[in-house]
Amino acid sequence: MDMNMIRPVSDLRNNFADISKTVHETAQPVFLTKNGYGDMVVMSMEAFEKMQFESDVYFKLAEAEREAEETGERFSSKDVLSAMKAAARGE
Repeated sequence: MDMNMIRPVSDLRNNFADISKTVHETAQPVFLTKNGYGDMVVMSMEAFEKMQFESDVYFKLAEAEREAEETGERFSSKDVLSAMKAAARGE
């Protein structure tokens, strides 16, 4: 991990512009420490939204896997595509 990604929490006040530039240019979080221990994580809004989206996708995949284990019902790709198209049309 780049040492620029671990900074003291005081840098948030003293070097905010640099931290902001770092999180936007690298799309990586900056870890802030307090008294030598991890305290906070700062990331760009875009990186946060991407992380949230990926988390939602993984949650839905896990939910689908649990449902698949509980039922023998299976759908073909044609069935799924037809259902998606119908949903998009509001049917």
